[in-house]
Amino acid sequence: MTRILIVDDSPTIRRMVKASLAPLPDPIELIEAASGLEAIERLALGAVDLIVLDLNMPDMHGLEVLDFVRSHQKYRAVPVIVLTTRGDEPSRAAALAAGASLYLTKPFAPQALAAHARELLGERCVVAPLNNEGAGDGE
Repeated sequence: MTRILIVDDSPTIRRMVKASLAPLPDPIELIEAASGLEAIERLALGAVDLIVLDLNMPDMHGLEVLDFVRSHQKYRAVPVIVLTTRGDEPSRAAALAAGASLYLTKPFAPQALAAHARELLGERCVVAPLNNEGAGDGE
Protein backbone atom coordinates (compact mmCIF):
# COMPACT_ATOMS: atom_id res chain seq x y z
CA MET A 1 0.00 0.00 0.00
CA THR A 2 1.26 3.46 -0.92
CA ARG A 3 1.22 5.84 2.04
CA ILE A 4 1.31 9.64 1.57
CA LEU A 5 1.71 12.06 4.47
CA ILE A 6 0.04 15.46 3.96
CA VAL A 7 1.38 18.13 6.33
CA ASP A 8 -0.38 21.50 6.45
CA ASP A 9 -1.90 23.53 9.27
CA SER A 10 -4.89 24.42 7.07
CA PRO A 11 -7.68 21.80 7.08
CA THR A 12 -8.92 23.22 3.78
CA ILE A 13 -5.56 22.73 2.07
CA ARG A 14 -5.27 19.20 3.50
CA ARG A 15 -8.71 18.37 2.05
CA MET A 16 -7.72 19.86 -1.32
CA VAL A 17 -4.49 17.85 -1.41
CA LYS A 18 -6.35 14.68 -0.44
CA ALA A 19 -8.90 15.28 -3.21
CA SER A 20 -6.07 15.91 -5.69
CA LEU A 21 -4.29 12.69 -4.77
CA ALA A 22 -7.39 10.50 -4.45
CA PRO A 23 -7.34 9.54 -8.17
CA LEU A 24 -3.95 7.86 -7.73
CA PRO A 25 -4.24 4.10 -8.18
CA ASP A 26 -5.37 2.01 -5.21
CA PRO A 27 -4.36 0.95 -2.71
CA ILE A 28 -3.36 4.32 -1.28
CA GLU A 29 -3.50 5.68 2.25
CA LEU A 30 -3.55 9.45 2.75
CA ILE A 31 -2.38 10.44 6.22
CA GLU A 32 -2.87 13.96 7.59
CA ALA A 33 -0.77 15.99 10.00
CA ALA A 34 -1.78 19.51 11.08
CA SER A 35 1.68 20.53 12.26
CA GLY A 36 5.36 19.77 11.91
CA LEU A 37 5.44 18.02 15.27
CA GLU A 38 2.46 15.89 14.34
CA ALA A 39 4.21 14.98 11.07
CA ILE A 40 7.20 13.66 12.99
CA GLU A 41 4.86 11.68 15.25
CA ARG A 42 3.14 10.19 12.19
CA LEU A 43 6.51 9.22 10.71
CA ALA A 44 7.42 7.44 13.95
CA LEU A 45 4.20 5.40 13.70
CA GLY A 46 4.90 4.04 10.23
CA ALA A 47 6.81 4.47 7.01
CA VAL A 48 5.47 6.68 4.24
CA ASP A 49 6.25 6.73 0.52
CA LEU A 50 5.76 10.47 -0.11
CA ILE A 51 5.40 13.64 1.96
CA VAL A 52 3.51 16.78 0.86
CA LEU A 53 4.79 19.51 3.18
CA ASP A 54 3.82 23.11 3.88
CA LEU A 55 6.54 25.51 5.04
CA ASN A 56 4.61 28.02 7.16
CA MET A 57 3.27 26.26 10.22
CA PRO A 58 2.90 27.60 13.75
CA ASP A 59 4.84 25.10 15.87
CA MET A 60 7.60 23.87 13.59
CA HIS A 61 8.60 25.31 10.23
CA GLY A 62 8.43 22.99 7.26
CA LEU A 63 12.18 23.35 6.68
CA GLU A 64 12.75 21.94 10.17
CA VAL A 65 10.57 18.95 9.28
CA LEU A 66 12.49 18.56 6.02
CA ASP A 67 15.80 18.69 7.90
CA PHE A 68 14.51 16.00 10.27
CA VAL A 69 13.46 13.78 7.36
CA ARG A 70 16.76 14.17 5.53
CA SER A 71 18.88 13.66 8.66
CA HIS A 72 17.39 10.25 9.53
CA GLN A 73 18.43 7.24 7.48
CA LYS A 74 14.97 5.70 7.81
CA TYR A 75 13.32 8.61 5.96
CA ARG A 76 16.15 10.02 3.84
CA ALA A 77 14.96 8.50 0.57
CA VAL A 78 11.32 9.57 0.96
CA PRO A 79 10.40 12.13 -1.72
CA VAL A 80 9.12 15.44 -0.33
CA ILE A 81 6.93 17.88 -2.26
CA VAL A 82 6.97 21.31 -0.65
CA LEU A 83 3.60 22.97 -1.22
CA THR A 84 3.57 26.53 0.09
CA THR A 85 2.32 30.07 -0.40
CA ARG A 86 5.92 31.29 -0.44
CA GLY A 87 6.77 31.96 -4.07
CA ASP A 88 10.01 33.86 -3.47
CA GLU A 89 13.28 32.52 -4.82
CA PRO A 90 15.14 32.41 -1.46
CA SER A 91 12.43 30.15 0.03
CA ARG A 92 12.48 27.92 -3.02
CA ALA A 93 16.27 27.71 -3.00
CA ALA A 94 16.35 26.95 0.74
CA ALA A 95 13.81 24.13 0.41
CA LEU A 96 15.57 22.54 -2.55
CA ALA A 97 18.94 22.87 -0.81
CA ALA A 98 17.47 21.18 2.27
CA GLY A 99 16.43 18.23 0.13
CA ALA A 100 12.95 18.91 -1.21
CA SER A 101 12.24 16.80 -4.28
CA LEU A 102 9.90 19.42 -5.73
CA TYR A 103 8.74 22.93 -4.83
CA LEU A 104 5.18 23.98 -5.71
CA THR A 105 3.30 27.12 -4.77
CA LYS A 106 -0.32 27.62 -3.74
CA PRO A 107 -2.71 27.92 -5.36
CA PHE A 108 -1.86 24.68 -7.12
CA ALA A 109 -3.31 22.69 -10.00
CA PRO A 110 -4.73 19.41 -8.62
CA GLN A 111 -3.87 17.46 -11.78
CA ALA A 112 -0.29 18.72 -11.68
CA LEU A 113 0.12 17.72 -8.03
CA ALA A 114 -1.20 14.23 -8.80
CA ALA A 115 1.10 13.91 -11.82
CA HIS A 116 4.14 14.98 -9.79
CA ALA A 117 3.21 12.59 -6.99
CA ARG A 118 2.80 9.74 -9.48
CA GLU A 119 6.19 10.56 -10.98
CA LEU A 120 7.95 10.68 -7.60
CA LEU A 121 6.31 7.46 -6.45
CA GLY A 122 7.47 5.70 -9.61
CA GLU A 123 6.80 1.97 -9.63
CA ARG A 124 4.89 2.18 -6.35
CA CYS A 125 2.15 4.01 -8.21
CA VAL A 126 1.38 2.15 -11.41
CA VAL A 127 -1.54 3.69 -13.25
CA ALA A 128 -4.42 1.29 -13.66
CA PRO A 129 -5.62 0.74 -17.23
CA LEU A 130 -8.43 3.01 -18.32
CA ASN A 131 -11.85 1.50 -18.51
CA ASN A 132 -12.96 1.81 -22.13
CA GLU A 133 -16.67 1.34 -21.56
CA GLY A 134 -18.63 2.66 -24.47
CA ALA A 135 -15.51 3.18 -26.55
CA GLY A 136 -16.51 0.53 -29.06
CA ASP A 137 -14.13 -2.40 -28.84
CA GLY A 138 -15.19 -3.85 -32.18
CA GLU A 139 -17.01 -6.92 -30.82
